[in-house]
Formats: sequence, C-alpha cells, structure tokens
Amino acid sequence: MRHRRKGRTLGRNSSHRRALLRNLASALFLTERDEMFYEGMTQSDGVTAVNPPRVKGRITTTIHKAKEVRPMIEKCITLAKKAIPHQEAADNLESSADRGSDDWKAWRKTDAGQEWNKEVAQAVNLRRRAFAMLRDKEAVSILFDDVAPRFMDRTGGYTRIIQIAGVRLGDAGKQAILEFVGENDRISKKTTASKPVVQDDEPVAKDEPAAEPGETEEAEVETTDSAEATDAPEEAAKEE
Repeated sequence: MRHRRKGRTLGRNSSHRRALLRNLASALFLTERDEMFYEGMTQSDGVTAVNPPRVKGRITTTIHKAKEVRPMIEKCITLAKKAIPHQEAADNLESSADRGSDDWKAWRKTDAGQEWNKEVAQAVNLRRRAFAMLRDKEAVSILFDDVAPRFMDRTGGYTRIIQIAGVRLGDAGKQAILEFVGENDRISKKTTASKPVVQDDEPVAKDEPAAEPGETEEAEVETTDSAEATDAPEEAAKEE
C-alpha cells in the first residue's frame, strides 16, 4: 500500500528524483535568458557554437516528468509574486545614501529605516525559499525579475502541458511540451455575422409607373374597335 506516498517515483530514489525536478524547473526558467548570454559560447569540442533556445519559456520532456515538475514551478512563481509588493515597498523607502556610510547608518535607525528593513526581510525570505527549491541563483533571479511580474494579474495556471504525437526514439517514451502561458497562445478571432434585416408586416405601397405615350394610343385604338364591333349587330337588325 502507498500510504502517504504521493507522486511518481520515475524509476529513481528520492534524492535523485529531487535533483531531477530541480534541474527541470531551473531549465524552464533559464530559457528566459537574454540571447547575449550565448555569444561566444562553444560546446565541449571548442568549435560548435551554443545556440539559444528556439522558443523562450518552453522545454520538452516526457509527459510524466512534466506532470511531476509542474506543481513545483507553479509554487515557485507564487512565491515570487508574493515578494513583488514587499520589494516595491522597500524600493520606495530606501535611502539614497551609500550603503555602509554614516548617513545610511543614521537612516537605518529612523522609522523609515526600520520599515524598510521589514519589507526587505520579507522579500529576502521568499527568495531563500525559492532558492531552497531550485538551488540555482541565476534561475531564482530570472524567476523574481522577469517571470513573476508577467503573471501578477493571473491567479494560477502559469504553465501548460502539450502532449507530442510522436514518441521518443530509443525507448518510445511519450513526450510533452511544458511552457509558460501567455507567450505562445493562439488567439482565435470571432467573426460576428451580420444581422438579417427585419421588414414590417404591412406591405409598403409603391407608386404605379406612368404609362408611356405609345401605350396610351394603343389602348384607345383597342377601345374604339371594340365599340364598333358592338354596334354592328344592332345596325343589321334595324335594316331587316
């Protein structure tokens, strides 16, 4: 029985599994690096250049690993979001004096300095908690500076898993894409159909077209002929 043994073992012991999830989470955050970071970098042969990732905020792994590391990434982003208000408050209260100078030491004893100390302590504590999960200083820096501000208006669901149709060569493992939402979203445009024109129930009276001059003459001729044809039998009866 698996009492209190949640999650997948992934064929590894506990320490190996924790290291695997840390590396996957850090790899996703490190894809947000600036492209200038990769200039001049070469692989182990010393000749082949290291290319930046094709798509930022996306990694490809097996679907089981993606499902295991996703809660860890979501928690890291939540911690970074909690630190943003404290860091902004500390920046507003911070003194312009050089740190360690006599003016800065005197400012630290004031009420503003004490309040700044409280706000900074909260932000630093959250950074340390994120570092305990990732164990990578650069990944933590990217998380707090670049990734977290992007999701301030979102309450959750910062990542998504997209399963790839093809399997991995070698072991036929099911692969999936783990990426941040909001960057590569497909926006579907809704087309609004034009509303049909509703006509009134009562028919609208139309003006009769005026008769042309030629048509009037023909009508008069037909009337005269019909009158003559009617009078002819009466005249023949009188003569008899």
